[in-house]
Amino acid sequence: MSDTTKPAPTFATRNAADPAFWDERFEQGFTPWDMHGVPAEFQAFIAAMAPCPTLIPGCGNGWEAAWLHERGWPVTAIDFSPQAVASARRELGAAGAVVREADFFAFAPQPRCELIYERAFLCALPPALREAYAERVAALLPPGGLLAGYFYLGDMRGGPPFAMPATELDALLVADFERLEDRSSVAPLPVFQGQERWQVWRRRG
Repeated sequence: MSDTTKPAPTFATRNAADPAFWDERFEQGFTPWDMHGVPAEFQAFIAAMAPCPTLIPGCGNGWEAAWLHERGWPVTAIDFSPQAVASARRELGAAGAVVREADFFAFAPQPRCELIYERAFLCALPPALREAYAERVAALLPPGGLLAGYFYLGDMRGGPPFAMPATELDALLVADFERLEDRSSVAPLPVFQGQERWQVWRRRG
């Protein structure tokens, strides 16, 4: 019997702050953070809301963006990796029009977003960028705006994905946000080792 096991991919780029890091992984089809679908918790959350301008940073293949778009939501999904954007547009067909190549830390959505969906973006950032992330989501959302999604919380070292202690996430966000929901993900991806939590944060006024 022949061995059909695929060899482990090798990568030249080790800096997760460099778009080339993610380009390599999308080019080789190595995307263990990709659910290839829309999480049930996100679907239930959206079902309880009226459509509002939504931003999805670090969107990868953008399944949630397409799902929102098909339901009439005003959604913009961004990724700074050209290969990620190209992959999303291939996967999503006409809905891929909502995916743009952009840097989250410089991008200003129009109209202003009222919801930011977090899925495998914060944990993809090198830890040195966490404070900048917190400042940016606070700047982008108006009072009452929501930051909702999945956060990789734990004490594991290394990455990406980069875990962080729950106390560190609280310290990053509590000055500008109040947490409304916090529970374990009902369908965590293996790459997150059972450490994903669904949380909803509301921008303070």
